Amino acid sequence: MNPDIATLFLNPDRNLGMELVRATEAAAIRAVPFIGRGDKLAADGAAVDAMRTFLGTVNFDGVVVIGEGEKDHAPMLFNGEHVGNGNGPAADIAVDPIDGTSLTAAGRQNALSMIAVADRGSMLDASTVFYMRKIATGAEGIGVVDIRKPIGENIRALAKAKGKPVSEITVAVLDRPRHVELVEEIRAAGAGTRMLLDGDVAGSINAAMYGTRVDMCAGIGGSPEGVVTACAMKALGGMIQTILHPLDDDQRQRGLDAGLKFDHVYDADGLVASENTYFVATGVTDGALVAGVRRLGPIIRTESIVLRSHSGTIRRVVADHQASKWLDNTAVD
Repeated sequence: MNPDIATLFLNPDRNLGMELVRATEAAAIRAVPFIGRGDKLAADGAAVDAMRTFLGTVNFDGVVVIGEGEKDHAPMLFNGEHVGNGNGPAADIAVDPIDGTSLTAAGRQNALSMIAVADRGSMLDASTVFYMRKIATGAEGIGVVDIRKPIGENIRALAKAKGKPVSEITVAVLDRPRHVELVEEIRAAGAGTRMLLDGDVAGSINAAMYGTRVDMCAGIGGSPEGVVTACAMKALGGMIQTILHPLDDDQRQRGLDAGLKFDHVYDADGLVASENTYFVATGVTDGALVAGVRRLGPIIRTESIVLRSHSGTIRRVVADHQASKWLDNTAVD
């Protein structure tokens, strides 16, 4: 038997992700009353409060590396805040109580509540440079796709590696004005696009998972989301490459002062040095990755995905919660 496999069987350990999922479930459930109500701040506030409460019960010592912002502007889940009960492993944690607050407020699809965790000190702090260029694929893209090459060349290389025609390749791209030229190049290469209103984390995960309709995710998106995606990619065996994309010279200088590298390709290991990562997400509204929260009579049903790099496990968790427990706050208390 493979020594690594033997170790998994002889020394079973707790899956922290199965505890963290309670926090994303809580955030998603608390956001439901605000779906389609046009108030993204109220939705985010309810989700933050619920996630913070549940994280306080988790058996770990987490430090928020990617959170709601600095302490002066975020009363909870701010960068540098300690979460968990203080026992168990020391970890970095990235939180987004609602990835897609605008989607939630508008009642659109693909809003998620998500958490990523890795060993303490392993997550790249790219907070001084908010955007980065990204490209993500499944395992077939490793050693084949290169973010420094034109998108058309990468599409053709990936199609060859996957054994399918270019016309069957689909690239997920955030629907933003900055991506007009990228979309034109993708279509000129003969591939199709899947335009995302928000959420390139889910787009990248779908590109790395088997059985989805997305082969690649590309474009410019948030640096924090790139780090979160790297945690998921390590569990999926997928590929992500990023290059920091400063908006001006001042931002570039702040990045240099923080020790960041420009014109440098950060891969999954560069974004998250740990090989022990977790990614957990619960659907707020329906999406391609997970279904949104549903009220079924006396039951509230949630669907979540739990990824763990150590075991290479993908778990889908469908949970039924007694609605009465949430209405009287018993579940949160």
